[in-house]
Amino acid sequence: MKIVIVEDEPLAVKRLEALLKEIEPAAEIVGRVETVRSFVRWWSQNPPPDLLLLDIQLADGLSFEIFQQVDVRTPVIFTTAYDEYALKAFKVNSVDYLLKPIDEDELRKAIAKYREVRQVAASSGDLAKVLEAYGVRPVSYKNRFMLRQGGRFEVVDTADVVYLYAEDKVVFLVTSQNRKYIVDETLDELEAKLDPRQFFRLNRKFLSHLSAIERIEPHFNGRFRLWLRHRPAEEEIYISRERADGFREWLNH
Repeated sequence: MKIVIVEDEPLAVKRLEALLKEIEPAAEIVGRVETVRSFVRWWSQNPPPDLLLLDIQLADGLSFEIFQQVDVRTPVIFTTAYDEYALKAFKVNSVDYLLKPIDEDELRKAIAKYREVRQVAASSGDLAKVLEAYGVRPVSYKNRFMLRQGGRFEVVDTADVVYLYAEDKVVFLVTSQNRKYIVDETLDELEAKLDPRQFFRLNRKFLSHLSAIERIEPHFNGRFRLWLRHRPAEEEIYISRERADGFREWLNH
C-alpha cells in the first residue's frame, strides 16, 4: 500500500508514521507534503498512490482546494482538528474523517474500511459507486439562502450570488441585482458548503462566484488584481501568489 501524507505539522506527521508502522507494517509512505501548492506539484510528477492521509487546514489554505486543481480519484482519509468540515469532506473521495489527535483504533478501522472499499472497487471498477455503497454519499451543495431583510426573510438562490465578503467580522452576500444581505456564517463555513466549481476563495475577505469576475490583471510577485461586479471601482482586490495557481486552474476547469 502506497500512502501520501499531506500535513503541515511535523509532530502530526511523526504520529501518523508511527501509527501506520504499527497498523500496516508493509505500507510505504511515498510522499510527505505540507501545502496545497506542493501537493499539486507532487501529483503532477508522480504516479497516484493507493491512499491519501489529508489534513484539511494546510499552511496555504484548505486542502479542498486540491480537488479544484487536479483530478484526484485516490481514496482519502481526512485528518483534522475541526469537525465543521465533515460535510464537505464526504463530497470527495473520502473513506473516513478522523479528528485529531488521531486515535490508533480509529485509524485502524479507517484503514480496514479502505481495504474493503478497494477490494469491492477492484471487482466493480467504479470507486465512486463503491464509496456510496459504504455510506460515503455525495451531499448536495448549498443551493439557497434564507436571509433576513428588515423585518422579514427572503430566499436567495445560490445561482444569484455573485460574491460574499467579510468586513468588521460581519459576512455580507451580494446578488446579481446588487442587493446586499448579512449572512450568519463565516466565510470558512460557507466555502465548505458552496460548489467549488462555481465559487473560489480569492483571499481572506472574498469568496467569489465565477460570474462576479469582470476583469483580471497580472500584478507584482505573481499576484492577480481583480475587479468584481458591483464592487466600488476604487476597491482593490488581490489574489496572492500562493493562491494564483489554484485560481488559474479554477478558471480553466
